[in-house]
Amino acid sequence: MAYIDFDELYRIHGKKLHQIAYRITKDRHLAEDVVQETFIKAYKKADTIVDEHKIGSWLSAIAARTAIDYLRAEKRRRWLPSDQSIMEQIFSDCDVEQSLEKEVEILLFKEQIQHLLYLLTQEYQQVLVLKLQYGLKENEIASKLNIKSGTVKTRLHRARKQLKKVMSEKYPA
Repeated sequence: MAYIDFDELYRIHGKKLHQIAYRITKDRHLAEDVVQETFIKAYKKADTIVDEHKIGSWLSAIAARTAIDYLRAEKRRRWLPSDQSIMEQIFSDCDVEQSLEKEVEILLFKEQIQHLLYLLTQEYQQVLVLKLQYGLKENEIASKLNIKSGTVKTRLHRARKQLKKVMSEKYPA
């Protein structure tokens, strides 16, 4: 195997490797780091080169794998804080607690709606239950109740209006 001039290799392949790294990392500075790391890896493994005509492809493969490795490492660094105080801060400000709180609020609100439904007239209860609990469309509700689709629309509108009124009386703002 002949001597490999890495300055010449960089001049020939550097731009292409940078493009490959940038396409993967979407960060110019990180792409530069990837290219540098690619040439370090290539230098260490230069003795394994069999066909000098395939050096460009070999370098491209190293650059692509190195860029992917960099992204994985970045992801791990973002998700695995090493300092305990950082870990505590993440969990104290955590969206999980907020989303859990939101879920509980929604469940309680749904329960309240269920109880308030029984304060509505029978015909309004029917259409709202079929719409909200069973997710039926207006034409499906109409066929189930043997009424016209327009009647369903009217009843849904009036049922919602009545439900709002009942809610505002029971839970004044």
